[in-house]
Amino acid sequence: MYVDLDLYRVFYAVAKAGGISAAARDLFVSQPALTQSIRKLEDQLGVTLFLRTSRGVKLTPEGETLYQHVDSAYGFISLAEKKLSQTRSMEDGEIAIGAGDTLCKHYLVSHLKTFHQSYPKVRIHVTNRTTPETITLLKAGKVDLGVINLPIEKDPALDVEETLTVHDCFVVGGDLRSLSWAPLPLCRLVEHPILLLEKGSNSRRFIDSFARKHGIALTPEIELGSNDLLAEFAAVGLGIACVVREFVQAELSSGRLREVRLVEEIPARRTGVITMRDVPLSRAAGEFMRLLRELPANP
Repeated sequence: MYVDLDLYRVFYAVAKAGGISAAARDLFVSQPALTQSIRKLEDQLGVTLFLRTSRGVKLTPEGETLYQHVDSAYGFISLAEKKLSQTRSMEDGEIAIGAGDTLCKHYLVSHLKTFHQSYPKVRIHVTNRTTPETITLLKAGKVDLGVINLPIEKDPALDVEETLTVHDCFVVGGDLRSLSWAPLPLCRLVEHPILLLEKGSNSRRFIDSFARKHGIALTPEIELGSNDLLAEFAAVGLGIACVVREFVQAELSSGRLREVRLVEEIPARRTGVITMRDVPLSRAAGEFMRLLRELPANP
């Protein structure tokens, strides 16, 4: 089936604007011409794409499906245009990165500082998302690369470069410090309030999977969005928090937090940087990847 790409451009503009009138202004065309283009696209595809409402137009389920794919296509087109506009001298351009809060603070920030000092005119965009959400952004062309927690399922569309080696551990503070005096089996650990990252993160799935392998279901009293918040809640005695040992070294050294040694050893895991295998990196993104490879990985 051949469909004029201009019709998809019109469809995308109407869907983004939420109405024919607004889209007509954005595209500098008449409303009747826009309406005719939408009808032509609907006729060629054999589906209804919009429902007219008192507030404008609303996508039908078929329209939603088309919009998701067209939005991804526009994301890749926009990314390609940005890459083409960047100069070899790195006097212009931008880099878009997806990463979680914890990896942003404890890994990404220092590398971004070094990159910015070398290329101050390159614009840097960082989007905070969980690992699964970062993968989705990358595949949609919304980011150039993602800094994620491993492991992830093998995906032929992705290139993965491992970076940090990290160790998950349980920590306590306040009145619960006595739990750190001797090794504790998992079955005893869950007798106390447990603090974990929110569901949906790769780190949470990793620790849940580890517990299940030992016949334990972790049911947290509190779920939070970052390693730092978990550490703060544990430090005041609200429960036993699962955090990344490398990211709470200051608190452990000062004694504000104590590690709860487990009888069952939690295996080490890695973090990594992901890129699209068949999508060339912009010069800015390529330079940042080179910097990540050259600088020491572990903090």
